Amino acid sequence: MEFSERLDALATKVKNQATAIGTEEATKNAFVMPFISTILGYDVFDPLEVVPEFTADVGTKKGEKIDYAIMRDGEVQILIECKPSMGPLKIEHASQLFRYFSVTNARIAVLTNGVAWHFYTDLDAPNRMDAKPFLVLDLLDIDETLIPEIQKLSKESFDLDSIISAAEELKYIGALKREIAGQFREPTDDWIKFFTSRVYEGAFTQKVRQQFTGLVRKAALQFLTERVNDRLKTALGVSGITQVVEPTAMPSAEVAEADLDRDTEIETTLEELEGYQIVKAIACGEVKPQRVTHRDAKSYFAVLIDDNNRKPVARLHFNGRQKYLGLLDEDKTETRHPINDLDEIYDHADSIRDAVRRYRG
Repeated sequence: MEFSERLDALATKVKNQATAIGTEEATKNAFVMPFISTILGYDVFDPLEVVPEFTADVGTKKGEKIDYAIMRDGEVQILIECKPSMGPLKIEHASQLFRYFSVTNARIAVLTNGVAWHFYTDLDAPNRMDAKPFLVLDLLDIDETLIPEIQKLSKESFDLDSIISAAEELKYIGALKREIAGQFREPTDDWIKFFTSRVYEGAFTQKVRQQFTGLVRKAALQFLTERVNDRLKTALGVSGITQVVEPTAMPSAEVAEADLDRDTEIETTLEELEGYQIVKAIACGEVKPQRVTHRDAKSYFAVLIDDNNRKPVARLHFNGRQKYLGLLDEDKTETRHPINDLDEIYDHADSIRDAVRRYRG
């Protein structure tokens, strides 16, 4: 099995089991040890390769332990600190990593909850672990560009010099990508003003700022979902001619003012589009992807077959504090299932497929 295939297999396991893992020990057994063994290729039962509960007294701190130390040629190369899978990762969780990093030969430190993996090194000061990771791997949303870098840490392809030399670029590219993603989710005033000034010739007043906040967010989300759909079509080998409609230019303030009067009460969010893509990915096992469409409304975001309201697959109720996935039976009676994370949609994959099968003909 190829490296990327092993990573995908572990990612599938994480998606299916993450909500059932509640303790740090369970996280180690279910996710961390498989990552060390199947992804990085080290023998977790060989103390010459992997030392659990690694101890190295640091100053007045005696008997503190790091969850795992990965060894090569008798030297510590990678330190791993684990947290429960359902908990967020914060730099405050890495205090022991900071201390151990400075007194061992390790150049790589890892903080993980089994789902997210934060990789650190010492770019800012020699032998002192950086406060920010140079690489962030999320097994629920794998960035394929990072796979070759992760592979460099595996036993078979270990290339520490290469990954250290690339770490600075990885650090800033990763940070920039996360910042861009944040702007897609919730654009800042600077982001809104930047794009508004490119298409609107009038003064950037408070009214204009308020109106363009919604327009910029919608434009960004539409751009994102179009790119996702293009990638999905390419991955699934969907052929066909796509009609390209050139956007109308905004040559004057009067044209822009006309756009400001459009109804903006219905707001499609990034979460709704991400939820739609999950439902669509599940549905594509039963029908061609171009048949799966969506419509947004004030009260819910609908996923449909053939863009037909009489062929509903699911409804995403994401406008309130509690999110719900609405599933409909053969009589179109809806049952709402509370979800706290979008990945919980996968728990209802069978019901989604059943709904799609009703309209497969």
